[in-house]
Amino acid sequence: MKRAFSLVLAFLLAVAAGPVRGDVVTDWNLTAIDVMKAARFGGNPAARTLAMVHVAMSDAVNTVQNRYTRYLTTVPMAADASAEAAAATAARQILLAQFAAQKNIIEDAYARSMKAVPDGPAKARGVTAGEQVAAAVIADRASDGTTVPDDYRPVTTPGVWIPTTPPLFAQYARAKPWVMNRPDQFRPGPPPALNSALYARDYNETKNLGGARSTARTAAQTDAVKFWTQANLPNGWHTAARELTLARNLPLADSARFFALLNMAIANTFINDWDAKFTYNYWRPVTAIRNGDVDGNDATERDAGWTSLNDTPMHPEYPSQAAIISGAAIVIMESVFGPKPAMRFTIVDFADPNVKREVASINEMDLEHRNVRVWGGIHFRNSLDVGYDMGSKGAAYLIENSIKPVR
Repeated sequence: MKRAFSLVLAFLLAVAAGPVRGDVVTDWNLTAIDVMKAARFGGNPAARTLAMVHVAMSDAVNTVQNRYTRYLTTVPMAADASAEAAAATAARQILLAQFAAQKNIIEDAYARSMKAVPDGPAKARGVTAGEQVAAAVIADRASDGTTVPDDYRPVTTPGVWIPTTPPLFAQYARAKPWVMNRPDQFRPGPPPALNSALYARDYNETKNLGGARSTARTAAQTDAVKFWTQANLPNGWHTAARELTLARNLPLADSARFFALLNMAIANTFINDWDAKFTYNYWRPVTAIRNGDVDGNDATERDAGWTSLNDTPMHPEYPSQAAIISGAAIVIMESVFGPKPAMRFTIVDFADPNVKREVASINEMDLEHRNVRVWGGIHFRNSLDVGYDMGSKGAAYLIENSIKPVR
C-alpha cells in the first residue's frame, strides 16, 4: 500500500511540475513538438511529421523486439540491438531530415536519450537499425502528396501556424493516407439540405451561441472557446496520451504502438477531412447567417451583421476537423486504456505556457473540443457529429489493419 501511494504521489508531483517525461517514446513526442514549435510549423504538415516520427519509432522498437507488426518490413530484424537506441535514432533522423535549423534541440534530446543506453554492441546496432528504419519511412512518404510549399508561414492567430494560401488544403484532399486505401474511404454523405429542419436547428444553435456578441453563451463557454485554439486541439490529445502512458506504465513496444496509431489517425483526419470539405464546399456559419434570407428555409432568420466569436477558417465547413480528431483519438485511446479512462489532465497552452486548462477526463476534453466549435461560431452541430463518426471509423480501421500483435 505504501509503495502504491508513493507511485501515485510521484506521478501527481510530476504532472504538477509541468510536461511529463517518461519513456523514450513520450520524450520524443515532446521533442518533436518542441522542434516544430521552434520552427513555427503546425497544422496538417505537423500531423504528418508526428506520424512519421512515431511510425519510425514503432518500427524501430519492433525491429528489435518483434512484439507488433511493422508499418514497413524492408529493414532486417535486429534482435540483439537496443530498442531504446533504435527508437531514439529513428526519431532523430526523421526530425533532422525536416528541421535542420533546429539541430541543437534535436541533438540535445538525442544525447539525453543515448546517455540512458549502456555503451556496447547492442547500442551501436540499435543506432544502425534506427537509421535504416528512418530512411525507409522518409522514402515511403517522399511522394505522399503532403509536402510543405515555400509559402507556409504564420497567420495572425498567436501560436497557430497554417498555410496562407488555400491550395495546400486542397492538396491534402488528394494525399496518400496512412494504411487506409484512399482519401475518400470514409467520406460521409452530403451535408443537410438548406431547406431541412436539421439545417434550421443547427443554424439557430450556432447563431444563438456562437456570435461575437452572443448573450446566450456563458462566461465558462467563452473561456473554453478562447483556450481551445487550433493549436491546442492536438496539443490536448498529446498531453493526455503522454500522461496516460506514464500512469499506466506501458511497456516500450506498447507505448510505441499507441503513439504510432494515434498519430497516423490524426494525420489521416486532415486528409479525410479535406477530401470531404472540397467535395461539398459547404458554407460557414458567418456566410450562412448573413444570407439567411436566400437559403429557402423559413426557420432561418437573416442577421446581416453577424460575426463569429472565433475567426472563420479559410476552408469549407463540412465536416469538422476538430470532431474528426476527437473521434479518432478517443477510439485509439480506449483501445489501449479501456473505456472512458478517468484521469485529470492539465493542458498547457501552446502559445503561452502561463495559461493552463484543467480537464477531468479525456471524455470531458472530447466534448469541449466539439462544443467550442459551435460556441465559437465556426461550425454547425451536424458537422461535428458526422466528423466524429468519420474519425471513429478511420481509427478503428487502423487498429484492425496495422501494428498487430505478433504473438
